[in-house]
Amino acid sequence: MKGLLKIALKLLTNDRGKFFTLVLGITFAVFLMNQMTSMFAGIIRKSTSNVININAKMWVMDPSVENDMNSIPMPNYVLDYVRSIKGVAMAVPIYFGSGLAKLANGKYQSVSIIGLDDTILFGRPPIIKGNLNKIYNSDAFIGVKDSDYKKIGSPGIGSILSINDHRAIIVALANTTSGGLFGIPTLYTTYTRATRDLPQTRYSISYILINPKSSKDIPYIQKQVKKLSYKALTQKQFQKTIENFYEYKTGMGISIMMMTLISFIVGLSIAGQTFYAFVLENLEKFGALKAIGAKKYELVSIILFQVSVTSFIGYGFGIMISSLVIAISKANIQNYAAVVTYKNMLIAFLMVLAIAGFSSYIGIRKVLKIEPFDVFRG
Repeated sequence: MKGLLKIALKLLTNDRGKFFTLVLGITFAVFLMNQMTSMFAGIIRKSTSNVININAKMWVMDPSVENDMNSIPMPNYVLDYVRSIKGVAMAVPIYFGSGLAKLANGKYQSVSIIGLDDTILFGRPPIIKGNLNKIYNSDAFIGVKDSDYKKIGSPGIGSILSINDHRAIIVALANTTSGGLFGIPTLYTTYTRATRDLPQTRYSISYILINPKSSKDIPYIQKQVKKLSYKALTQKQFQKTIENFYEYKTGMGISIMMMTLISFIVGLSIAGQTFYAFVLENLEKFGALKAIGAKKYELVSIILFQVSVTSFIGYGFGIMISSLVIAISKANIQNYAAVVTYKNMLIAFLMVLAIAGFSSYIGIRKVLKIEPFDVFRG
C-alpha cells in the first residue's frame, strides 16, 4: 500500500499544470467561502455589541423586541416589580436612544446615546482617560474611543458638542469590547440626562438590567416577569435573539448564504472537472496497475489519496489567504467586520470534504470501469 501511495503522489504531481489547477480551484473556493462566512460572523458579533459591552446577566424587555436597537419603552412600575422579585440582587434601568450632534465645523452626525443608571452606572465601559466621577457634572458625557469616534471629530477631554440643541461636554474617554454594527459613534451619560435631553415617548425605560443572586434564580425570575406580560432573557438568550433577527428577518443572512453556496458550486465544478480530466489522462496507468494485480480497493485508495492531498493543500492555502486578507483589511479599513472563527473554518472544511467526495466519486467510477484489455489493445 505504501508503494501504491508513492505512485499515486507521482501521478498527481507529474502534470504540474493540472495539479496546480486542482489546488487553485479548491483554494479559491475555500477563500470565498471563508471570506463570506467570516464577514457574516463579524456582522453578527457587531450586531450584539451593546449586549456584550453592557455585560448584564439578564435583560427585561417588551415581548415584541427582536434586537437591542429597536427597544420598546416600559413604564416605571415594571422596574419596581422586578426589584421586588425574590432572587433579584440588582435591577437598574438603562436607556438606548439616538441624537443628532452638531460638530465644531457646523456639520451634523448621528450618535447613539446610552443612559446608565445614575446610582451605580452599571454597564459603563472601561475608562481610559478622564475622571468618571465628572459624569455627574452638568451636561457630562463619556466618549467611546473606537473607529467611529473620528466621525464626531475625535473630541478630547473638555470638548463641547451640541446634541439635540443641548450642550454636551466630554469628561472621559472609554474603550468597549465590541464596536457597533452601523458605524455610529456612541456616547454614555446618566439615565436622567439621557431621558431629559433626548426626545421621549410616554415611557423612558428601554431595558431593565438584572443581576440575579445565583444562576438558580434565573428560571424563577423569568417566570415572574412573564406574569407581567414582559420577558426576561439571559445575556446569551438576548444575543441569540438579535442574531436570529439579522440572520432570518433581514436580507443579510440569505445573501451571505447564497454567496457561500455559489463559492461552493464554483469550487465543486472546477475541482470535479479538473480531476475528471486528470483521471482520463492517466487512464492507461490505472489500467496498467489493474493489470499487474492492483485490487479495486487499492485503486480506490489511490484516488482518495490524490483527492485528499489536493483538497487539504487547497484548504490550507484558502484559509491562509482569507485570514491574511481579513487581517490587512482590518488594519486599513474602518469598521471592517469580518472575523475568522473555528465555526467558519469548520464550515469551509465540511464543504471541502463534499468537494473531495464528489471529485473522488467521478474518478472512482471511471477507474473501476476500465479493463486492462481495453488499455493494452489501444
